Amino acid sequence: MKKIIVIVLLTGFGFAQTIDSLSVKSPKKAALYAALFPGMGQAYNGKIFKSALLLSLEIGVIYQWSLNGDIYKKYDTGDYALSKHRYLEKRNKYAWWAVFVYVYGLLDAVVDAHLSPFNEVMNENLEESETNSKNE
Repeated sequence: MKKIIVIVLLTGFGFAQTIDSLSVKSPKKAALYAALFPGMGQAYNGKIFKSALLLSLEIGVIYQWSLNGDIYKKYDTGDYALSKHRYLEKRNKYAWWAVFVYVYGLLDAVVDAHLSPFNEVMNENLEESETNSKNE
């Protein structure tokens, strides 16, 4: 399982580095990548840190969901600190968090793709463009 995660991370980061940061990003592609795998939409947009953060959050939440589900199933065979019902509640809470992180990553990827030309517009020198328009 760890090898699969490492391979996916390396593939995603390698993919993100081949994208030209000056090109306008497609919101449809960002949504598609984010829907296929958590964090890939952010990698498509060139946001590597966000991609790694979302992927690690999703992995952590799914791990906690699985762990609490296993404890709930095997509760009668072990000695646990909380009541059986509490592990069921925790399992369900982490399932909702997994959905939330997934949807957040999807929406964030689409918004970042829509705003990709924003940095280019904000870096324009307005004084030069005013001078050029007055001279013409």
